[in-house]
Amino acid sequence: MKKILFVTDLYYNANGRRYYEEDLFITSKLRDEFKLVICNPKDMDSFNDEFDLTIFRNAGPVANFPDEYNKFRNKIKANNLKTYNSFDGKGDMNGKDYLLELTNLNYPVIKTIDRIDNFDKLPNVDKYVIKPKDGADSIGMEIISKDEVYKKVSKEDRNTLIQPAINFEYEVSFYFIDKDFQYALYAPDKSKRWELKEYKATKEDLEFANKFIEWNNIDHGIQRIDACRDENGELLLVELEDLNPYLSVLELSSDVQDKFIKSLVKSVNRVLEEK
Repeated sequence: MKKILFVTDLYYNANGRRYYEEDLFITSKLRDEFKLVICNPKDMDSFNDEFDLTIFRNAGPVANFPDEYNKFRNKIKANNLKTYNSFDGKGDMNGKDYLLELTNLNYPVIKTIDRIDNFDKLPNVDKYVIKPKDGADSIGMEIISKDEVYKKVSKEDRNTLIQPAINFEYEVSFYFIDKDFQYALYAPDKSKRWELKEYKATKEDLEFANKFIEWNNIDHGIQRIDACRDENGELLLVELEDLNPYLSVLELSSDVQDKFIKSLVKSVNRVLEEK
């Protein structure tokens, strides 16, 4: 049996999410197929070259362990080690600059700038969102007025993203393994982001999500496309999570859980079999 290093922080406390329960469930299933060891992200560089594959999962924001994360990525590249996800994505695994790129490419995304001089490129709304480029889990995010944006973001600042605050109907997430759609979940009460229910994605919904999956074009791994439905009924991208997306797998029906685990095992085996 192949050996897998499963990187996660079982003690990371995420608001509204049970990281440790999700990863204990997933590892309990993967153990049927692989030899598996769970490792804290701060220890991963000591062991990852002893395994056939490192699966990077619910490790919390990498801002909590930047040195270990950068060393990990450099080591993976230098030694051609196998990871899951692959580190060739263009989304959250590299920070939030992709939101600027997608804005400039006119993708259906919440318009985003990182220069106060470009403020006129944003729609005129009552409130705006500012957040650090290296943020996660809403850390450092603020919803403020236009006047406050000019006070808080200097002309020299290039590390803060600025977006219009969207008055959306609900948030919805689409989950993929490699490029294959698995399931969708949404928050019918927009004030409770992580109280999720299964969502029946339409053809148009999947066309929207697939635009970002094709754009990102990672070799293998799990991706979560987070979107919001605006007042006009259109979907807009909020985030392309391609590093270690929380899966809310415990909220799924047993049939969908089984389908997801089978797809995950198949994908991992494909990676392990590659030369």
